[in-house]
Amino acid sequence: MNTSRTLTAVVAGAVACTALAGTAPAARSFGTLTDKFGQRAEHERITRSALACPGGKASDNYCFEPDSLSELAGAKGKGGAIGAPDLGSEVFKQEAHCDNADYLVQSGYLQSRADATKHLLGCVSHAHDRMNNAVTEAARLLNSKGAVDSKQVSLFFRCVFNQTHGRAKCDVIEQFGRGLHAVQDFYSHSNWADTAGSGPIGVTNPPGLGRSVPSPLFRLFAEPRPTAADVPETLTTGCFDKAAAGSGEKLGCSGGKRLRHHTLNKDLGLIDPSTGHASDPRTDRGRIADNFSRAVTLAVTDTRSQWRDVVDALEKRYPAGKGSRMACALTHDNPSKDCR
Repeated sequence: MNTSRTLTAVVAGAVACTALAGTAPAARSFGTLTDKFGQRAEHERITRSALACPGGKASDNYCFEPDSLSELAGAKGKGGAIGAPDLGSEVFKQEAHCDNADYLVQSGYLQSRADATKHLLGCVSHAHDRMNNAVTEAARLLNSKGAVDSKQVSLFFRCVFNQTHGRAKCDVIEQFGRGLHAVQDFYSHSNWADTAGSGPIGVTNPPGLGRSVPSPLFRLFAEPRPTAADVPETLTTGCFDKAAAGSGEKLGCSGGKRLRHHTLNKDLGLIDPSTGHASDPRTDRGRIADNFSRAVTLAVTDTRSQWRDVVDALEKRYPAGKGSRMACALTHDNPSKDCR
C-alpha cells in the first residue's frame, strides 16, 4: 500500500532521490520510509508482518528469511521492492497505486462509473502483469541443469530496484514487490474495508463498503480476469491528478468537486511489524471507527495470499520440483546451500 508518500519523497524519487527540504507533505499511499511528515514505513511493516518467518525459523517457501525479506520489504531507510513505486518513475503512475477510480452514486458526479471502473481495472491489470513478470523472471534462478544458479541468487550486494535487469533474484523480488504495492494501496486508497463518518454521504464523506475479506479483484492468477461486472457500484478510490500531486492536494480534482485522495486514504499510522497490530491512525478517514486497522488487516492478509499464489504459479509453470526450488531460492538467504 503506497500510503504516505510525502511530496519530498515523491520529488526525490522522480529526480533520482535528490534531497529537497521544506516541501509540504502530500500523503498519497502507505508510507515507504519513516520521515518528519508522518510516514512510519507502513508498507515495510505490513510486508514484514505478512511474510517474515516466525521466530527466526528457516523458511518453508511461504515466508522470507531476514536478508531476503529486507530486499522485498525494505530496511534501515531503504524502501525495498515494495517501496520502489514511491521512489522512482512509477510515483505518478495511477495504476501503480489504484488512484483516480473515484465515483459517487449522485447526480452530476464528474466521473462516470464506467470511467472509474476502467481506472480500477487498470490497477488490477498492472498488479497482474507484475506478478506474471515475476514468475517469468524466475526461470533465470536455475541453471541449465535445474540447480540454483549461485550468481543469480547472491545478495552479497543489495538489490537495485530501478526496472533494469540484474540478478534474477532481485528482478523477481522487484516485480513481485511492485505488484504487491498496488494490492496494498488498494485497501488504503479505496472504501473496500472502511466505513463512512457521521453525516451526509458526499465528496467529503464517501460511503464505506465495510468488507472484511480481501477483494476477489486481486486474485491475479485466476481466470477469467475480472470485468466491470465484478466491480461494486459504490466502490471508489480517490482522485489524485497532476494538479493535486503538484500542490499537496490543495488544487486539482476539478476544484474539489471530485472525491479526493486525502479524503479517503488510510495511509498513515503505527503498525507492529511482528503482529500487524495497527494503532495511532493519522489520516481523517483512518481515524473513523477502526478504518486504519481494517485496511492494514486486509493488506496483511492479501499480501500472504499473493505470495502463496506466486508459489503456486511457479510450481505450475515449472514442474518436476523446479518451481518449488525457485520459491526456495527467493525466500532463503543461502539458497545455494539450502535449495538443492
